[in-house]
Amino acid sequence: MDYSAIGKKIRELRKVVGLTQGELAEGVCTQALISRIEKGDIYPSAMALYQISVKLGVDVNYFFEIGTTPRLDYIMEVEKQLKFHRINRRYEEIIELVKAEEKNPLFYKDIQHLQLLYWHKGIYAFEVLNNEDDAFSLLDEAYYLTANQKKAMTEREMQILSSKGAILFSLNRHPEALHHYNLVETALKTAEQLHDKSIKTRLFYNISRVLTRQGKYEESIAYCHKAINWCIEEELLWGLGESNYQIGYNYELLHNYEEALPFFKRAFHMFELLQDKKYVDFIEKKMEHLLQIWT
Repeated sequence: MDYSAIGKKIRELRKVVGLTQGELAEGVCTQALISRIEKGDIYPSAMALYQISVKLGVDVNYFFEIGTTPRLDYIMEVEKQLKFHRINRRYEEIIELVKAEEKNPLFYKDIQHLQLLYWHKGIYAFEVLNNEDDAFSLLDEAYYLTANQKKAMTEREMQILSSKGAILFSLNRHPEALHHYNLVETALKTAEQLHDKSIKTRLFYNISRVLTRQGKYEESIAYCHKAINWCIEEELLWGLGESNYQIGYNYELLHNYEEALPFFKRAFHMFELLQDKKYVDFIEKKMEHLLQIWT
């Protein structure tokens, strides 16, 4: 392990985030110790490196490949299952898993792991219980368990803000939704790397949907192209169908059917590849309708 390289990377990330050595040291160690770590004079302890990674908004594995433990494996598996249920809108499975883990000391004794549960409880409160007040309260509680102006925004914090944005969008509170998405977009500009690359795709797509609702069709199209380019760059599947469809939809609203159809076709083929029959059938009917209007 090259600790001088670690120190150099810590210094680079600290400057990107905009923290002083003193601010990075707060609650971790002394400013002098941060200085020595950045110079490569000393080895940071595992705990110090973990706390530093939290403040800089990156996973500790970015600096140091720690040994995998059963404890870490278990937590990662719970997070993986929650993500799968969240993406597939399996909200009852979400709450069953959350209720089981609320009694687990691995979660309720660690604020980052507890944050994961509160975040998903908030989603459940809105999607199933239709209780927007409880949903916002839980999401805020989850966010502020770790959020701090003196550190970079973590991926989890970005996702929680995006969840709030999605709820606000569904409530037709578009300016508020856009505000939350813009906070995430600003945070992404200083993010050194993303563990979950789809965060950026989903953000661009969600921003485009808000802009469409606001009648800002050209701006929406631009964000969709950003999403598509990111998908291609990072070899991601999610977002290609959605973003192509959204571009086509914008052109449809502009009554530019000739421009709309190629994007609907691309979306159709992508959802066909993913075997998503619901969207395949929907877009097929959409294209048939547009062809009748156009021709």
